[in-house]
Amino acid sequence: MNDKGNLTDKRPPFLPMLIGTGFYSGLWPWGPGTAGSVLATVIWGLLSLWLSGSELMLLTIALILLFTLLGTWATARLQPYWGEDPSRVVVDEMVGVWIPLIVVQPKEWGWALAALVLFRFFDIVKPLGIKKLDRMKGAFWVMGDDILGGVYALVVMVVAKYILSCW
Repeated sequence: MNDKGNLTDKRPPFLPMLIGTGFYSGLWPWGPGTAGSVLATVIWGLLSLWLSGSELMLLTIALILLFTLLGTWATARLQPYWGEDPSRVVVDEMVGVWIPLIVVQPKEWGWALAALVLFRFFDIVKPLGIKKLDRMKGAFWVMGDDILGGVYALVVMVVAKYILSCW
């Protein structure tokens, strides 16, 4: 702490910073949220090269649950250093983009791109209650608005895939 009693002059601890910044993708100066979302999509894409559809779905769900817990923990540790909802914290975007990827099969690159674009749309525009969650205080709510954005992107993906399967 500095003489004014805050931690802004110190470097945050390593593990919360690694997790919170999405393996440092959140330090990208031009659109850190997009950088975190793209990294998460690339991680999913690499996993899709080796896993079956059901394995990929289960692992994606596990990543969502694990990184929601780790992200909440890391965000709580980073807030004293960086403030309430720092743009460098992008683990929430990673979790958010993995949610619509649950319904994408391995190597369905077009659908993976659609999941990324839809999630970023909901994350940036913040419609349908997302903005309300974004205004709430606390580490979980940093994650919460992106989880809801991911759920909305998931719903759109399910509807779009259903409609296209009927043609």
